[in-house]
Amino acid sequence: MNELDITDRKILTLLQRDGRMSNADLADAVNLSPSACLRRVKRLEDDGYIDGYAMLVNQAAVGKPTNVFVEITLRSLSEETVDAFEHAVINCPDVRGCYLMSGDADYLLRIACAGPEGYEHIHRNYLSRMPGVSRIRSSFALRTVCKKTGVKMADI
Repeated sequence: MNELDITDRKILTLLQRDGRMSNADLADAVNLSPSACLRRVKRLEDDGYIDGYAMLVNQAAVGKPTNVFVEITLRSLSEETVDAFEHAVINCPDVRGCYLMSGDADYLLRIACAGPEGYEHIHRNYLSRMPGVSRIRSSFALRTVCKKTGVKMADI
């Protein structure tokens, strides 16, 4: 990966705020010609700094207003168990994020669901059936204080 200069960091910051920004508007904002700006964006994509572009859905609007954070402890951390568990998590439709953790729990999941009844369905039909699980500990989020999708660029 190439080193990011101030213009690259500005491009990344602006595209994180508005991934639908036109190249002409982006070029104006970073003081480049449209062709030079497009080349930089393409390089940032090719070098892996831009992972993709996405639209964010409002969870509450689609009937899944509740976030549940689930700590999972496995019986074993053998390669077979870990692979089987991770494959099952990837295929669980309401898991919005899964992280391998240090500390007491092996994994932390974020699940979007339709309240306690929705979570009960996910727990019964998915989580409790995942391979290698020895303990499930769930915490319901009462309210989202902040939710960030971008990464702060240094020196901007």
